[in-house]
Amino acid sequence: MTQWREARAELLVKEKAATRARDALGAERRGLPMVEVDEEYVFEGGDGKATLLDLFEERHQLVVYHFMFAPEWEAGCRSCSGFLDQIGHLAHLKARGTSFTAVSRAPFPKILPFKARMGWTVPWCSSYGSGFNRDFEVTLEYEGELVERPGLSCFLRDRDRVFHTYSTYERGLDGLGSTTSLLDLTALGRQEAWEEPKGRSSALGAPAGSERIRYHDEYDD
Repeated sequence: MTQWREARAELLVKEKAATRARDALGAERRGLPMVEVDEEYVFEGGDGKATLLDLFEERHQLVVYHFMFAPEWEAGCRSCSGFLDQIGHLAHLKARGTSFTAVSRAPFPKILPFKARMGWTVPWCSSYGSGFNRDFEVTLEYEGELVERPGLSCFLRDRDRVFHTYSTYERGLDGLGSTTSLLDLTALGRQEAWEEPKGRSSALGAPAGSERIRYHDEYDD
C-alpha cells in the first residue's frame, strides 16, 4: 500500500493541475462573444409549436442537445441515445435557471414513439422544416447528401432576446452528462462565488450554486 499511496500522491498533483486548468478554460469559455439569434425558428414538441425563446420555459439559460435523428430514419442514433440515457434529474439544472431539451430534425410524430420506447421524460422537440440544424452545424452537406453529427449548444436569454453562447460537437461531448458538466459550458457557469468572471454567481438573484442544492423533490420550480 505504501507504494500505491506514493504513486497516488504524485498523480493527485497532476489531477489538481488538470482541475485548475479546467476552471481556467471554463472562465475563458464564458468570455466568448455572445451572438444574438435573430432567426425565428419554429419547433414542434409536446405542447405544439414553439419558438427558441419558448424552449427556455422562462429561465435564463437553455442547453440544447442536438440528437441525431434524420427525417428518413426509423429510430434515433444509438450513440445519442447513450448520451441521453445518462442525463440526470433536470431539477438541479432548473434550480440554476437552466432548461434542457433535445432537438432533432425528424418530424415530431417520429420522435414520440422512439422517446416512449426509451422511457425518457426529458423535453425533446423537432426542428423539421427549419434551418436550425444547418445553422448550428449539426446537419451538414457532404458530397451532395445531408449528414448528421451530434452536438450541444448553449443559449442565454435577456428578456425576449436570445443569444448563442457556445456549441461543441462529437468528441467535445466526451465526459458530459452531469449537471455540473453541462453548467460548465454555459455563460453563467455553475454560479459559484469562486468562478470567473466575478459577479455571475449572483446573476439569478440567488445563493451560489452549491448552496442551492436540494433533494430534487424539494425545489420550488
